[in-house]
Amino acid sequence: MPNGSPPIMPPQFATRPDIRLIACDLDGTLLDDAHAIHDEFWPLIDELHRRGIIFCPASGRQYYSLLERFAPVADELIFIAENGSYVVEQGRELSSDCLSLPEARELLRTYRSLRASGAPVEVVLCGKTSAYIESASATFRTEVDRYYPRMASVADLLAVEDEILKVALYTHESSERVIYPAFSAYSDRHLVVVSGKNWLDVMASGVNKGSGIRHIQALRGISKAQTMVFGDFLNDLEMMDEADYAFAMANAHPDLKARATYLAPHNTENGVVRTIKAVLGID
Repeated sequence: MPNGSPPIMPPQFATRPDIRLIACDLDGTLLDDAHAIHDEFWPLIDELHRRGIIFCPASGRQYYSLLERFAPVADELIFIAENGSYVVEQGRELSSDCLSLPEARELLRTYRSLRASGAPVEVVLCGKTSAYIESASATFRTEVDRYYPRMASVADLLAVEDEILKVALYTHESSERVIYPAFSAYSDRHLVVVSGKNWLDVMASGVNKGSGIRHIQALRGISKAQTMVFGDFLNDLEMMDEADYAFAMANAHPDLKARATYLAPHNTENGVVRTIKAVLGID
């Protein structure tokens, strides 16, 4: 936070809301800047589960990455993976929205043209079975390993046969500047979203974290008034529209703060856990 600025505190409500669903982004939101989860999170999940409240990690990460990260409580959660294109509970698919193979291959050809022009860009083809990469720099491989524990190196991404959830593009520079201009033309057919400083994702039209939340709300009979969400970046924008209790982190992108209803403390200050406890009256 800027020097001299007062800390953001969790809001107080006169009446305790009837929350049934909490969806939460990971990087920059639940995770601190060392990509760690606060120790207070784990007993909180057990208490939410006891109260019949569904907690959903909602991330651009691969499902298997989320499953690994939340292994101690995985059976208590519903996972919104790959920016909403894959929703899974206890190993059972609740919903998925895929790109067709011809669509995915067209995107890969655009990536190859961009790379051939000299742009510092890499790509991950994200399928239900696995993520796929071709040859990669050491820096990119380290970055990919963080988000995609189930990954295969292949000679030709155009030859991959899988159900494709998204095409994820990476640059060590600015994804908004380096990658987005080459893929913005696909916005009339697909969702093209800057999902982080270095990442851009392309998915099927209408797919986002908000659509993943709507699938769960419809399946479980949960309203927006019973939903709470937390996020920090542009791939969290649509989540803000699906919850009456929509929180942007204090460290969030300005556009997300403008879309959210409330502010939560910084991700480095255990903001998500503190806010849930304050709103729901959990000691």
